[in-house]
Amino acid sequence: MTTGPDATASVSAATLAVEQRAEQSIWRVIVAASAGTLIEWYDFFVFGALAGIVADEFYPAGNATANFLKALATFGAGFAVRPLGALFFGRIGDMVGRKYTFLVTLLLMGSATAAIGLIPTYAQIGLAAPVLLVVCRLLQGLALGGEYGGAAVYVAEYAPDGRRGFYTSFIQTTASLGLLVSLLVVLGTRSILGEEAFRAWGWRVPFLLSVVLIAVSYQIRRRMHESPLFAALKAKGKTSTAPIRDAFRTAEQWKTFFVVLFGITAGQAVVFYTSQFYAQIFLEKTLKVPAATANLVVAGAIVAATPFFVVFGALSDRIGRKKIMLAGNLLAAALWLPIFHAMAANADPVRPVVLGALVFAQVLFVAMTYGPIAAYLVEAFPARIRYTSLSLPYHLGNGWFGGFTPFIAASATAASGNRFAGLWYPIGVTLMTVVIGTLFARETRGTSTWHELDE
Repeated sequence: MTTGPDATASVSAATLAVEQRAEQSIWRVIVAASAGTLIEWYDFFVFGALAGIVADEFYPAGNATANFLKALATFGAGFAVRPLGALFFGRIGDMVGRKYTFLVTLLLMGSATAAIGLIPTYAQIGLAAPVLLVVCRLLQGLALGGEYGGAAVYVAEYAPDGRRGFYTSFIQTTASLGLLVSLLVVLGTRSILGEEAFRAWGWRVPFLLSVVLIAVSYQIRRRMHESPLFAALKAKGKTSTAPIRDAFRTAEQWKTFFVVLFGITAGQAVVFYTSQFYAQIFLEKTLKVPAATANLVVAGAIVAATPFFVVFGALSDRIGRKKIMLAGNLLAAALWLPIFHAMAANADPVRPVVLGALVFAQVLFVAMTYGPIAAYLVEAFPARIRYTSLSLPYHLGNGWFGGFTPFIAASATAASGNRFAGLWYPIGVTLMTVVIGTLFARETRGTSTWHELDE
């Protein structure tokens, strides 16, 4: 046991961290973390919102379907490297601090996004265009691999144990809101400039806008204190010096990792990307709904459904995280086929209100699976290795299982000629998650995040 001046200094530092926790209100923390996370999601998703134009600008003229699939594959490249970003930045977050790490990821994401808006087209520089595009997507993926874990942990380590689901659910709204903002910016730019100018050069504006958004978010975040729990752990010498090794050292840790991956995050990920991203692709590319109408349908559904992320996050504080998330997976698996058939029946002629209601129902599935997940992940892993431990299964689930969903679904549809064939992959993954999660995932509600200070 440590005694003397060093012990006194450690106790004082820990006390200061707790005082800072009270001094810096939870709402300021949520605003700072959410603003940056929303903008990072915007940066990541604006590529998807412009996938059709990206396909025309960065790949040789020819088969339009093949080029669109190439654009989706490039979109997927950013997802492929998210687990690497999770390990790299998770390690820094557990060693150096939460705040420093998500400041770095914010700047990296913004730089990569703005760079996409500056890349010359295939007609101008040939094969160098898609190569540079992939490099930028890889940098975006690395940044996002570090961002989400930092924001979720940062908010959760300020939140009281009994309301963690409620407070962290505001972070969970940022992914859908980032998609929404990307759609609104694309629609607004297209409307202001006109279709001809937008397709000629205006599509670059949503990427370049990232510079302004990132600058604002950086100013907000840099004024925040470090997470009080991490500061207290560091003051007591309880942080890890080798987070990756410490996070995956024992059989029990590997079991938790696989259960969280296959029984929680894999299903959540395909629900997210099927119900929002693939729903838009299905409307625009398969059902031939005009792009602007498809964007408005999805945007309207997201606006209407966003409050339910908080509703389900708060509900998870009362009845548990696991049952809400698995119920969302099960409902999605059972209802996707009838919902997509109904979308097809209302696409010609286009009935935007009906289509919006059908997408809204799907975003409710997203809210059920995604609203409580930050609280669940934070509570599933110990604080000293939390950033690394939760980031890897989250980004493997969302980067690999979820991120490639639009590409897999669109490819299955193109190969089979059956416009509903793309749904079998997400249905299969969500059912797998329901089975594994029901049998092996533990309920985490009621877990204290501060108990490690007393050990």
